[in-house]
Amino acid sequence: MGHIIQEGDYVLLFLDNRRSYLVKVEKEKDFHTHKGFIHLGDLIGSEYGAKIKSSLNVEFVALKPTIRDYIFKMARRTQIIYPKDIALIIMFGNIQPGSRVVEAGTGTGALTTALAQYVKPSGKVYSYEIRPEFIQTATKNLEKAGVTEYVELKNKDVTQGIDEKNLDAVILDMATPWLVVPHAYAALKGSGIIVSFSPTIDQVVKTVEALKETGFTNIETVELLLRRMQIERGRTRPETLMTAHTGYTTFARKAFA
Repeated sequence: MGHIIQEGDYVLLFLDNRRSYLVKVEKEKDFHTHKGFIHLGDLIGSEYGAKIKSSLNVEFVALKPTIRDYIFKMARRTQIIYPKDIALIIMFGNIQPGSRVVEAGTGTGALTTALAQYVKPSGKVYSYEIRPEFIQTATKNLEKAGVTEYVELKNKDVTQGIDEKNLDAVILDMATPWLVVPHAYAALKGSGIIVSFSPTIDQVVKTVEALKETGFTNIETVELLLRRMQIERGRTRPETLMTAHTGYTTFARKAFA
């Protein structure tokens, strides 16, 4: 029944590539837009992908939300890691079902949400965050995405140590990742992977130096750029605006001395 919209489900009301809305389907609720309002209860029993018209006769499509949708539409208190970088982190970090992963810091919970989707059903994400208000926001976002059971949120300073051992990966999105490198080395299993996402190259240099001093190997830093294309017969070209620099991602693996 996962393809049928039920009360309490989330849908992405898609108008066009610039306008879409993540909403919870409730029987007696109307969703108001500049293109008129939509009776959300009318979607109950329909298949995802069904079309629905607003009170102004404008057509929307009710799509099943993807992880990308949940991330882009989530409530934010901090800047999020973009899906392009999240995808790279998951691939190079070898995140898969059953993985045990420590993440710091949680922030809004965008990366946490994606990691949880990949470690389920038998893995776990342990996410460290020092600011309680961020944990509150992340909790709501994780609940909306339906992945809370795969995440343990911890109001702790990861620079003071990592509680978990025999981890598959440690993923850092924080101002001083080099301070965590020794703790990550102690917490990771042999050949385990550390990933650090940083917006500035100075942070990267300090982190790579710490990785080398601590005993990590296979160290690599990359920057990923994303450019959308404007597709129209006879006028196809790159879009004027692009998601260029968002950060540098550094990967390394634990080697024993």
